[in-house]
Amino acid sequence: MEKTCTNLPYLVLMQTSKAVQDCMRVEMSHYNLSITEFSVLEVLYNKGKHTIHQIGNSILISSGTMTYVIDKLEQRDLLCRQACVEDRRVIHVTLTDEGKEMMDSIMPKHQGFVDSMFGSFNKEDKEIFVKLLKKIDMNVQS
Repeated sequence: MEKTCTNLPYLVLMQTSKAVQDCMRVEMSHYNLSITEFSVLEVLYNKGKHTIHQIGNSILISSGTMTYVIDKLEQRDLLCRQACVEDRRVIHVTLTDEGKEMMDSIMPKHQGFVDSMFGSFNKEDKEIFVKLLKKIDMNVQS
């Protein structure tokens, strides 16, 4: 007798997440970036100067991993650290001109990739999708 799959939403969510990450990994490899490195650059590109802690919270990465990623991107001259004048314990991170130039070339392609993923969604579909994902997040967080 065939069993009914009771966790189909979970399986589809995980398969879809993996497929999206696999596509992103391939796309970012053209720029010699990991998904995490791209995520850091994307935060700085879209939101400007941030602390390492703020970036980590935005992309859900631990501080140890953040330091490693920031070090690698700084070595490539894609971002730079700046000490905060008001609080010496705080370090701000910003894109360098080279980092901004790289992101200027990546972002239109990335936006096209994101748009194509949701190309069959209308506005209402997108709102429902976000609402459902937020419900899952709330259930997981509680």
